[in-house]
Amino acid sequence: MNSTAEAHQFLKVIGDPHRWSILSELALSDRRVGELRDLVDRPQNLVSYHLRELRQAGLVSSRRSSLDGRDTYYRLDLDRCGKLFTDSAAALHPALRLVPGAETLPQRRGRAPKVLFLCTGNSARSQMAEALLGNRSNHAVEAGSAGSHPNALHPNAVRVMTERGIDISGNRTKHLSRYARTRFDYVVTLCDKVSEVCPEFPGEPARIHWSMPDPSAVGPNDEETYSAFERTAEEVNVRIDHLIARLFASQGGINAR
Repeated sequence: MNSTAEAHQFLKVIGDPHRWSILSELALSDRRVGELRDLVDRPQNLVSYHLRELRQAGLVSSRRSSLDGRDTYYRLDLDRCGKLFTDSAAALHPALRLVPGAETLPQRRGRAPKVLFLCTGNSARSQMAEALLGNRSNHAVEAGSAGSHPNALHPNAVRVMTERGIDISGNRTKHLSRYARTRFDYVVTLCDKVSEVCPEFPGEPARIHWSMPDPSAVGPNDEETYSAFERTAEEVNVRIDHLIARLFASQGGINAR
């Protein structure tokens, strides 16, 4: 398929107002069909149809819930969307080629945004997210993490962060009740189980869900599961960059690298 035909197909897919509404919701958080049905106020069979179209276009992927294997979470591939938007503009005229933003964002003013990451054990996913957000934002964002049933910090989480130049070996795991009175701008759940039991926090922070499997659940052998931790760290890193962009847009700018 040439660039013009690909651009036409992409714009045709996203041009439907129902699909655009679904994409807008998935741009913020992973969602189940029932949640999307309520959010876009359309029948479930219609939502399912449009999700199928978006999946065939490679814009949306699905992942079985780790809480209930009969349920499915849908995720938007923001990087692919960005590439297709850029390619579509360039296909119309080279002068319209979109240029990625500067790597360093302007310094924001006022209170630093605060983000809390939650998973079950606070032993891997949420710890990685906390560390990566602090590192990628040059610590201009206050990041914390906790779990509903804290376990010991997983050695593979320490190892995979060390390979990215971040030392979390001294981190301690914490119960989410520790933050019961703390105000956050965003609360991000990385575990389907925690998403279902996440308590309310003061100030009604924005809720985001990233449906990510527990890398330690792959097997009992740390060496065998390390590749799962690498994949998790890479996915978290991509999502963190997208979160920083959202924080920059809504909070007035932070220094990110």
